[in-house]
Amino acid sequence: MSYFNDNEHKQPNENESLNSYSPLQERLQREQEQEEESKRRANNKGGGKKGGYFLSGLAGVIVGALVMWLLLPSMVGQLPGNATSHTKNGDSQTTITQTATEVTTDITSAVEKVSDAVVGITNIQEVTDFWNQRSAEQEAGSGSGVIYKIEDNKAFVITNYHVVEGAKQLEVTLADGTKEEATLVGSDIWTDLAVISIKSENVKVVAEFGDSEVLKQGETVIAIGNPLGLDFYGSVTTGVISGKDRAVPVDLNADGYEDWETEVLQTDAAINPGNSGGALINIAGDLIGINSMKIAESAIEGLGFSIPINTVIPIVEELEQNGEVKRPTMGIGLLDLTEVPAFYQQQTLRLPEEVTTGVVVSEVVRGSSADKAGVQQYDVIVEMDGQKIENSIDLRQHLYNETDIGDTLPIKVYRQGKLVELQLTLTEGTTL
Repeated sequence: MSYFNDNEHKQPNENESLNSYSPLQERLQREQEQEEESKRRANNKGGGKKGGYFLSGLAGVIVGALVMWLLLPSMVGQLPGNATSHTKNGDSQTTITQTATEVTTDITSAVEKVSDAVVGITNIQEVTDFWNQRSAEQEAGSGSGVIYKIEDNKAFVITNYHVVEGAKQLEVTLADGTKEEATLVGSDIWTDLAVISIKSENVKVVAEFGDSEVLKQGETVIAIGNPLGLDFYGSVTTGVISGKDRAVPVDLNADGYEDWETEVLQTDAAINPGNSGGALINIAGDLIGINSMKIAESAIEGLGFSIPINTVIPIVEELEQNGEVKRPTMGIGLLDLTEVPAFYQQQTLRLPEEVTTGVVVSEVVRGSSADKAGVQQYDVIVEMDGQKIENSIDLRQHLYNETDIGDTLPIKVYRQGKLVELQLTLTEGTTL
């Protein structure tokens, strides 16, 4: 509802006077104008406060931003894990710092001295295809070796007999990856040693022999070789001398019976398949052993063996000279008495009950020194050269280590229950 009628709804023009309105109309219009004026003033007052608040807040933000901009460069360098460097334009960037320290110890020096003399050896054998009946050469295994000598444009390498056994071709891998065809100089199954040769053109380092007799139990030693093949070429393990003058029985012909006891050094340096033929050195870098075997049982750890270098040297010299080790021979076959059932000990051998150890002669080679001495099949050897013989290992150890070709030995045997003494003159041979 309007305070004005239809005619009063129209605005007066410039020529119209306010006096044309009635007193009531004038009063109502003034009240309306006053109300509108009050609203305008209220709006103007509220907008001023909001504007003031906005300007104050904006000024605070600007001041804070300026303070942070000034302080940030000095704060960044103090944050953990950050380092600051400056470019030519004054801009800063974050980098990671490193400390490069080259560590040299007695072990690293010893390894550096010898490692290039340790090589890889690949055994290549001829294999026949069953279906096509064709022969082909393929890698049968690999091991390690140690270069110990250069002479007449040849480099000589020590390794194990079982590394080169049955090879039609041998290949040597040097430390720089160069591969050389190798020639077998000689090998000896009893000591598990062999010598091969290669051209010396690319050989730069030769190992120096030490003295295994002066080693002490607990002394630091280092094994260098190629465990598990050439993929792990030149691996280094460390340990100590766990024991000296150890004797480890070995089965040489894989018949399930122990044929020999190898004198070895015991170490806890890790020696794995492929390490065979590698170097065992002391802290001075001198070669004091040739790694030979490892007892591989799940319940045994840290039990490795190496042939003492003082045992190696005379064998190597003889292999260079003769291609084999010439040893005295008797010309008999051996069987430990403990392997003979008690029934046959009593009925066939007719041994006294008190005789429980010895070596049964299973066969006698015609024309051999044993045949000439009067040794017969089924004789039981119980004494040789004044030393009691309990088994075939005792006999071989005494024969090969304590006698020479041409020696005459007194032996005692039981023959059909009676003790017989014989004189046997040793001759040269490669078999017992």
